[in-house]
Amino acid sequence: MDWIGETVDSIKSLQIRQVLTQAVSLGMIVTSALIIWKALMCVTGSESPVVVVLSGSMEPGDILFLHMSKDPIRAGEIVVFNVDGREIPIVHRVIKVHEQQDTGEVDVLTKGDNNYGDDRLLYAHGQLWLQRHHIMGRAVGFLPYVGWVTIIMTEKPIIKYILIGALGLLVITSKD
Repeated sequence: MDWIGETVDSIKSLQIRQVLTQAVSLGMIVTSALIIWKALMCVTGSESPVVVVLSGSMEPGDILFLHMSKDPIRAGEIVVFNVDGREIPIVHRVIKVHEQQDTGEVDVLTKGDNNYGDDRLLYAHGQLWLQRHHIMGRAVGFLPYVGWVTIIMTEKPIIKYILIGALGLLVITSKD
């Protein structure tokens, strides 16, 4: 409890100039994070260069690093795709590729590693294959279990607010 008293005393002793300096520093940190995210989007060609696997159809809690290249998509690759009518992208493995001979376009069929059947029931009504415009990116690397932090903060928002509040308080009360 002594730490809380010291923190309150520290906040009371701050000058307006110090508070403004700390607020600008916090703003620069947030802005830097956004710039890094946008740079990753440009470098990877994916609108979401880093995703967390949320459901048990793959391996929940894994963080995937995505890249979107012009190379043809092949069976066995893990892709992240959007389905019309759904907000949250889906992470699944390509199990079948259908290349159209006349146009050279590739349609793909996906399946979650832990699911029994393919994803046709997840696609939009009447859709049997995913086209390239549905694909957000392909997995080029992963960090196992690290994404559980994101999953826990999504399921229990109070933890997220406590963490953000503690970090903000730390930035505001730091003397440097």
